[in-house]
Amino acid sequence: MARDSSAAPVTSLLDLAARIEACRACPRLVAWREEVAVTKRASYRAETYWGRAITGFGDPGARLLVVGLAPAAHGGNRTGRVFTGDRSGDWLYAALFRAGLANQPTSTHRDDGLTLRGTWVTAAVRCAPPGNRPAPDERARCAPFLLDELRLLPDARTVVCLGGFAWEGMLRTLATLGHGTARKPVFGHGSEASVGPFTLLGSYHPSQQNTFTGRLTEPMIDAAFATAKRLANL
Repeated sequence: MARDSSAAPVTSLLDLAARIEACRACPRLVAWREEVAVTKRASYRAETYWGRAITGFGDPGARLLVVGLAPAAHGGNRTGRVFTGDRSGDWLYAALFRAGLANQPTSTHRDDGLTLRGTWVTAAVRCAPPGNRPAPDERARCAPFLLDELRLLPDARTVVCLGGFAWEGMLRTLATLGHGTARKPVFGHGSEASVGPFTLLGSYHPSQQNTFTGRLTEPMIDAAFATAKRLANL
């Protein structure tokens, strides 16, 4: 697990953020995120990388949860905010802005003035993984953080899963909470599944691979968030 089970319970989102940012439970991920923060990408050579685990971001009173895979090596791992500083984040926050869930269409760094309305953005894994592929044991160590977020965001019962990894992660998390289904819901863009008190909505991940090829278009992601907004009563 991500922390000692004998540790004091997480009492607030601020407490959770501090624990996530201090986490060093996965040696491979720690080594990779810190190596990237030192070697950097040439275009960001003058910047100081965050180089730590990434917490969730958004409205503490959220009714809508948005879950991705993990921070990007030169995105969240650089800026210190989930889905920030890369093309995936550009797509996500622009879509949230068009849906009326963000006050601006861009997310560039931690102090850029971005705020979200009724929405919390997070990830199944909190460190940038090599090749965007966390190992099963790394995924498992991160799982308690998402459980804590669900507990600390009691009104967030509508969940947009960006990609199949996030979809699978949410199903595992909800099963841990005792919310199972008779038949495992299948991921796809536009998929919808009721799991206990939660409604999961599937969207293709706004990765460059998906957006450059047209597998995910602006109308498609806008439709996903329009449905999510309606179901969350936002």
